[in-house]
Amino acid sequence: MPADRNDAALETLFLPFNDGKLPWPAGGAMFLRARDGWPLREQPRPGLVCEQSFKPEADALKQAGFAVNATDGAKTYELVLILPPRQRDEARALLARAVAMTKPGGRIIVSQSNDEGARSAEADLAQLTGDVESMSKNKCRVFWTASLARLNVPLIAEWQALDAPRAIADGRFMSRPGIFAWDRIDVASALLAEHLTSTLSGRAADLGGGFGYLSAELLTRCPRISALDVYEAENRALELARENLKSFEARTPIDYRWHDVAVGLPDRYDVIVTNPPFHAQRAIDRPDIGKRFIAVAAEALNPGGRLWLVANRHLPYENVLSENFERVHTVVQQHGYKIIEAVRARSTPKAKSSKRPR
Repeated sequence: MPADRNDAALETLFLPFNDGKLPWPAGGAMFLRARDGWPLREQPRPGLVCEQSFKPEADALKQAGFAVNATDGAKTYELVLILPPRQRDEARALLARAVAMTKPGGRIIVSQSNDEGARSAEADLAQLTGDVESMSKNKCRVFWTASLARLNVPLIAEWQALDAPRAIADGRFMSRPGIFAWDRIDVASALLAEHLTSTLSGRAADLGGGFGYLSAELLTRCPRISALDVYEAENRALELARENLKSFEARTPIDYRWHDVAVGLPDRYDVIVTNPPFHAQRAIDRPDIGKRFIAVAAEALNPGGRLWLVANRHLPYENVLSENFERVHTVVQQHGYKIIEAVRARSTPKAKSSKRPR
């Protein structure tokens, strides 16, 4: 996304500084779940360090010149800024972690849109740290702590554990709050896995691999897969995929890639499987993301390579599929989803000569 996009929560986060209510600390600050945008670059932010586990956002911050994910885990800060996620357990764990990262006498400041639970997040911060102050603008709330002198130590410890990986699917996978379909096997992915043909072979990629469910099913059902690259933009999910797929590594080389699929793939494949996202972060509808996944898959497949895709039945992917693949087949439509197999042409048509016939 462009850095000058409208980001109301980011703009509201800096409102207390712009209005003179809060000073920027001389010792710098930590920004958790940081996002780039004009409000971040509107004034100098000396000593700012950003943390972001979502690759497109991390790349945008680096391109803008900010220090990203280069932190000492034991370091504490005079100021910790947060743009919390929507999922409440993940958000509470982030608030508790922020308290542990803040120096005595320091401050935590949080901004969130009203429709993503700003009032609840403000109440959560108050439970951890005592009284908070707040301002409202742009249909968002920004709220901040005072001295951190009244910490609820038992609750801080309890909430820090809310983000810990835990077993799901009868212990088959490890997952954690906040990632896609974190507490269950996604119905769409399960439907795709059920229809994968066992004849798939060669080098494969899973685009948007999440915690590794679809990759595990591909390797289980298709023994002729010779190598697998797992692409995932959310590093919190990719860490889980490393754990969940470890048992397959003895027979199949697996590479785990923290990567934004939308920028293209660095390698070529015989098989690609994907359950592409069709929302951006903060639940913004983005069907163009799925279309981009399809186009990127087509670019990365070898001649005759096969894409196996699951999507909501209503999503308009047929045009981009027909433009990029020689054969497109709807395998099944069920539970509101469609499973599609698309095959790349085995040879590229020769370009027509520009010479005129004599």
